[in-house]
Amino acid sequence: MTKWHIAHVACIAAVVGVGLGAAPQAVADRPAQQTRSAHPTHPTHPTHVVFPGESIQQAVDAAQPGSTVLVASGTYRESVRISTPGITLRGMGPRTVVEPAAAEAVAAEPAAAGAAAGAAAAGAAVVDPAVTKAADDCGGAGNGVCVIGTKDRKVEDVTVANLTVTGFTGSGVYALDTDRLTVRHVTAVKNGVWGIAQERSVRGVFRKNTARDNGDAGLFLANTIKAEQGATDTGGAVVAHNRLEGNRIGLTVRRLRNLTVADNHLTGNCAGIFVVGDENMPRAGALTVRDNLIDRNNKSCPKTARLDALQGTGIVLTGAEDTLVTRNRITGNAGASPLSGGIVVWKSFVGTTSERNRITGNVLEDNAPADLINTDTVGKGNTFTGNTCRASRPAGLC
Repeated sequence: MTKWHIAHVACIAAVVGVGLGAAPQAVADRPAQQTRSAHPTHPTHPTHVVFPGESIQQAVDAAQPGSTVLVASGTYRESVRISTPGITLRGMGPRTVVEPAAAEAVAAEPAAAGAAAGAAAAGAAVVDPAVTKAADDCGGAGNGVCVIGTKDRKVEDVTVANLTVTGFTGSGVYALDTDRLTVRHVTAVKNGVWGIAQERSVRGVFRKNTARDNGDAGLFLANTIKAEQGATDTGGAVVAHNRLEGNRIGLTVRRLRNLTVADNHLTGNCAGIFVVGDENMPRAGALTVRDNLIDRNNKSCPKTARLDALQGTGIVLTGAEDTLVTRNRITGNAGASPLSGGIVVWKSFVGTTSERNRITGNVLEDNAPADLINTDTVGKGNTFTGNTCRASRPAGLC
């Protein structure tokens, strides 16, 4: 082993020791180095250390529940699928980069991504190759890091952290049938469809991630886009302290209930936040959108088969119920799209009304055509109170 390798192993081992509360001893087990924690009150779980030129997937396959796969800084040209519960996949920061094994034409994807975005926003079932193949083939579906369970047995307690996923034609991070998935400090950049996405999952936590310049949503959370069914109760999922920039939509929450979207910064997207429901039961909603900064989402995105052109949109509620939108700062979102404006309450694209949503205590300025817009005049019980704003449609909402 070279002096550089010895020093590098020692450096990473020290980081592992800090993270696990013990000073591990490196064990030569190439291609994935292993260290073990020795905390007297906890079970022993190995840490598999992966260096550039080695296989992350091989280390993941060797990992047991409770193990950590620690990936050194460098570029790894592969896709990674995780189906073992309790695994942590952690990089050393943004310089740990996962990208496609072969050059993929991400630039050719926006049209397809736009179509998927339009259909998803409209509440329609979509058959997207990047999604339907994911349960069987992560990389073959164009995705980067996949966490995959089954309908009958969700994969539990997986963490993906501290790395960059970029250049995939599908999604950077894609999760299906998970319970208590954590994605934190992940940078998802220039992926063809979604930056970070999750379906058919509960109790997820998405915290302090950056999703930038992805073809559809930077963050996409949904019940499922492959079937018609009612909204999923997420059991208290959390989307917090993320930066979502330059995507088609910063965050899409589709057919879900019982989650919190808080303290995120959304800027430079075509639209900031979409909360999407439809006629299926139970209805989407019963969630909170609070304390977010949503500014200058004025990128222009063309019309698709199911969704009008997007530009200058802060928050859209469509076909949702019992949603609280509060203490958000929404500024400088301006456009000529039917969905343009600061906060827009919109009848579902399949005709379902939005009902009993509370828009309260928000600060809105310089949004056009108005700060507050309610086009769902049939929807019952939607209230606008205590907001700081100048213009609304219809008049009198400010």
